[in-house]
Amino acid sequence: MNAPHPDPPTVGIDVGGTSIRASVVDSGGEVLDSVRAPTPQSADALERGIERAVRELAARHPVAAVGLAVAGFVDSDRTTVRFAPHLPWVDAPVARILAERLGLPVVLEHDANAAGWGESRFGAAAGGRNVVVVAIGTGIGAALLIDGRLYRGSFGVAPELGHLQVVPGGRPCACGKRGCWERYCSGTALVETALDLLAADPSESTVLARAVAVDPGALTGRRIAAAAADGDPLALATFADFARWLGVGLATVSDVFDPDLVVICGGAGSSAPLFLDDAREHYARLVTGSGHRPLARIRHTLLGESAAVIGAADLARAVL
Repeated sequence: MNAPHPDPPTVGIDVGGTSIRASVVDSGGEVLDSVRAPTPQSADALERGIERAVRELAARHPVAAVGLAVAGFVDSDRTTVRFAPHLPWVDAPVARILAERLGLPVVLEHDANAAGWGESRFGAAAGGRNVVVVAIGTGIGAALLIDGRLYRGSFGVAPELGHLQVVPGGRPCACGKRGCWERYCSGTALVETALDLLAADPSESTVLARAVAVDPGALTGRRIAAAAADGDPLALATFADFARWLGVGLATVSDVFDPDLVVICGGAGSSAPLFLDDAREHYARLVTGSGHRPLARIRHTLLGESAAVIGAADLARAVL
């Protein structure tokens, strides 16, 4: 049985566009308790929803601080949400508002940075010196740790690796550009690639193709992953393309940052056996100086969907 940690637990909250997940986390990175609720659409309702979640957890645990992992731009002081595409906050002093509501210290962090910090402290990135964490879900989020410290850039928005252009004039992206990395390597990209492959060969007869014929809107990344695990040729071809683009992006990122470790997390982490070995091969072939330089180790998440809440809670502990 593990000895109890002397530091008080803190709350980490992953504030996403569809749901809020709040967890009590001890100083060893263990999740002790969690609550989840839908994300309200107005700023006041969202702040009240977060307050309710924290108070519910605080009634059961002696929590000392709160960390929010936000899917959006957070300022360099980690107090204000500048903009979040799926949340109602714009230039909102969220840390101050929630601290006044709760009577507890509150810190903010970009959700990918929080996940990267969690993996660095307690997961797959532990022991890495210069680490890139790539969170692949609907899009791509990323975190960069240099000598074990989060790099946020001059204005708190680095690194937006998902919007590196890998295909000039390619698929349109919600950011306004075309050909961004996340348009070829994400859960959304899996669906688009599968549909492109099917359009190129409409005679393809597979379980996945027949499902698309019945209801094209039912196609999801999760469904493609399940079909690939069952050996569906269309799904396997989709993941082969995904792996190639992951390798392309990681080679570019390595040319810039030269990390010793890359960690893949986010929703795609659970499907790593379908693409990670192939992605490693593409990366090793494409990185500049291939064959004449050390390669980064590429791992998949150990913390899974808890990475962001664990990281946010640990970052909150640092303010105590």
